[in-house]
Amino acid sequence: MNYLAHLHLSGLNKDVMLGNFIADGIRGQRYLDYPTGVQKGILMHRWIDHFTDHHPIVRLSKKRLFPSQGHYAPVVVDMMYDHYLAKNWNQFCNIPLEQYAQEFYTYLEQNSAILPKRILHLKPYLIQQNWLLTYATTEGLQRALKGMHNRTSHHSRMDTAVAEIVIDYDIYHSEFNAFYKSLTSQVLKKWPDLK
Repeated sequence: MNYLAHLHLSGLNKDVMLGNFIADGIRGQRYLDYPTGVQKGILMHRWIDHFTDHHPIVRLSKKRLFPSQGHYAPVVVDMMYDHYLAKNWNQFCNIPLEQYAQEFYTYLEQNSAILPKRILHLKPYLIQQNWLLTYATTEGLQRALKGMHNRTSHHSRMDTAVAEIVIDYDIYHSEFNAFYKSLTSQVLKKWPDLK
């Protein structure tokens, strides 16, 4: 899953959200350097990634994109699933997405001192381009994937992925819905205090 899903699955606990957001920049036991709530978010992020990578529905989505996207198919699927979450946000959260995103950006700014370098580097782009909100449209998804394509050191075709996604748009949407229902259910069982 990508940024928006990780945040949403954290409930409304800002420290857990922060940990879930920065987790890719924290290696090994370094998570122990952070406050308890942030640690919880980092560990949750790792669990979500493992669950997602091994889920049969996610594997179906990746398999369909693999012929054109190769080893970038998992990245495309993560971002595509965030697109479906953002597009249908009001089905998952009572707080409007624009407000939700702005509140998180504010909290991120307030905690800049503890952000790992990788997150500090992407923070200005995330906020200025309002990534969490722009995922809601296929045009926003296209811009995000093109940006990822431009930042890869190896040849990728992520800039062409949206053209493929729209062909099977409803199939991917159904797969996202089924998977996210399963993921949400498992997260709530594992972390019932985040309801």
